[in-house]
Amino acid sequence: MKKWIALLLMALGSPASAQDHRQQYAEQWPLSVSSEQSGAYRITLEPQIYRRAWSPELADVQVYNAAGQALPSALLAPDQPLAQPPVQRELPWFVLPPLDARSRNDLQLLTERDSDGRVRRVEARLGSGPAAQPSGWLIDATVLGQQPLAAIVLDWSGRQEPLQVNVRVDASDDLRSWRSVQAEVPLVDLQRAGKRLLQRRVEIDGNARYLRILPAGKEALPVLRAVVAELPAAPATLPWEWVALPPKTTDGGRFEFELDGRYPVARVDVTTDDNSLVKWTAWSRDDASADWRQRTTAWVAYQVQGADAQRQRSPAQTLATITRDRYWKLEAEPASAAVKPVLRLGYQPEVLVFLSQGAAPYALAVGSASAARVDAPVSVLVDELRLRNGPEWQPTLARLDGTAEPLAGDAALHPALDWKRWMLWAALLLGVLLVVALALSVLRQKPA
Repeated sequence: MKKWIALLLMALGSPASAQDHRQQYAEQWPLSVSSEQSGAYRITLEPQIYRRAWSPELADVQVYNAAGQALPSALLAPDQPLAQPPVQRELPWFVLPPLDARSRNDLQLLTERDSDGRVRRVEARLGSGPAAQPSGWLIDATVLGQQPLAAIVLDWSGRQEPLQVNVRVDASDDLRSWRSVQAEVPLVDLQRAGKRLLQRRVEIDGNARYLRILPAGKEALPVLRAVVAELPAAPATLPWEWVALPPKTTDGGRFEFELDGRYPVARVDVTTDDNSLVKWTAWSRDDASADWRQRTTAWVAYQVQGADAQRQRSPAQTLATITRDRYWKLEAEPASAAVKPVLRLGYQPEVLVFLSQGAAPYALAVGSASAARVDAPVSVLVDELRLRNGPEWQPTLARLDGTAEPLAGDAALHPALDWKRWMLWAALLLGVLLVVALALSVLRQKPA
């Protein structure tokens, strides 16, 4: 008996093979990669993936390698893995006269500015104290308007002698009151054995109309040629996808719809076949028996076709949060004004980023009521690699290739009986009964 229990526990505790684990999914899509020498890849999810997914959180989407091993992956926002290089713009700058530490605070700038506040000419009146060698620069950032400034890059002429100097950076909005931005920033230009070590970037991270760069010590500054501003990267421009749904049921001014996938819906719009002017309210729920949740306030949706045959429509409504609910409802106010609508749900396709491990080809398994992906810290990896490789770096593109290959089919979309748990409880119960039987046999024996 003990031998059979041990064998049963060993069978329950042995891990299933990777191939058996992949059989928990409905189907898989082969992946083609644009470069095989990449450590990280990104997949923009297509409509067929959303239609086949079962999990409300899209946890049943997993990448596997040729050996059937699940690869570290995570579902990211549409724009997170996409690289947007910083915008660069050259700024006007002016040389400040040499000053020592005592007379630096006595500097009174006489500037000539235009109506927009841009500096046209700079003169200086020196306070008391002897002059020294170090100089400084005044940088005019008014050309940027209200755009935030991420950093400035100083470009100086080529040097034969090494450069290693610390500078301080101040900011001002009126050329009179100055605030410290960076107390000590190193500028480095060193060469040895044909290699060059260059540090000329100064982080600002904020708004400033004017910047002043002064030496922190007595070291001489290089001969400046240009100053380039780095603006924060613009958000990635991503297309919107729309799913049009005709009503499934109609009840007066109420129309119900059913979505065919787990799309990350973020916008709602209504269209009609003819001119219309109706006040609508949108509701949704994920289960047909659950209560409806209001997704939008009442808004006026109109559609008018002019004499030039151009149709003008009201803008789409943006939801407060992204939802993947399958059931939707529109309510007209008043109900008598309702016309048969077509509900349009807008979303931006998400991106699945995975780490390449093992041999290709890779495949994307989709649709499972029992398997769930454990998200790896992929966003940390993306940020770290972007710091190392530059702001333009992004994971290599991977695409769905060909048609879906069946795995477990529709059976994977139905929650299965957890037979392992039941067998484990049965084994434990059998063990308890065995212990009770042994105890009773001992109690029945007569004492010697």
